[in-house]
Amino acid sequence: MPRRLLQIALVCLLAVTMLGAGTPSTSFDKIGHKLMCQCGCGQILLECNHVGCPVSGPMIDELHTQIATGLPEAGVLNWFIGKYGPIVLAEPIRGGFDNVAWIVPFAALVLATLGVALLIRMWHRRYARMQPAATAPPSDTTTNAMRDRIRRDIDFDS
Repeated sequence: MPRRLLQIALVCLLAVTMLGAGTPSTSFDKIGHKLMCQCGCGQILLECNHVGCPVSGPMIDELHTQIATGLPEAGVLNWFIGKYGPIVLAEPIRGGFDNVAWIVPFAALVLATLGVALLIRMWHRRYARMQPAATAPPSDTTTNAMRDRIRRDIDFDS
C-alpha cells in the first residue's frame, strides 16, 4: 500500500510539472500568429516563407525575448504595437476604436442592402404612376366610327 501511494504521488508530481512545460511555446505560437511580418509580404509572422527574410528573424527573436521577460500576452502585443505601430497586428484588438474595424463592414453591407431595396421600391412606385390607368375597352360604335374614318383616309381612289 505505501508503495502504491508513492507511485501515485510521483505521477501527480510529474503531471503537475508537465502541465506548465508547453506554456512558453504555446504562448509563442499564440502571440506569433497574431503578429504580421513587417517585410511587406502581408503574411503572419510565424508563417513568413521568404527565403532569407531580413525582418522575420529579428522579430521572432524579439518575440522570444518579450515572452522570456514574463509579460502577459497583452503586454507583448502592446510592446510590438509601440515599436512597429498598429499595423503589426494580424487583426485589430477588440475594444475601443478598433471595434469600428469589426462593425463597419457588416453595417455597410446591411445599409447597402436596405438602400438598394428602397431604391427598387421607389422605382417601382414611379413606374406604376407613369402607367395609364386601366380603362374600359371602347364601345363598338366608337370602334366602328374610327374604322370608317380610317378607311376614308386611306382610300386613294378619289
